[in-house]
Amino acid sequence: MTPPLVVKVDRDVCVGNAMCVELAPHTFGLNDEGQAHVIGSDADPATLIHEAVANCPVGAITVERAE
Repeated sequence: MTPPLVVKVDRDVCVGNAMCVELAPHTFGLNDEGQAHVIGSDADPATLIHEAVANCPVGAITVERAE
């Protein structure tokens, strides 16, 4: 069995363009300040989560496998 993903958003870096929300809407949401936050680490397919990471314009998202 594949370990679950651990997804994090660095809110000191996030500029709130919401690309991650568009790509993986069950994993990412926007908080009251308009910045991304994680709402469910394995809520979308891993391919969509990794696509959101790759498309973050400021590199605010990290993802790794839980140990």
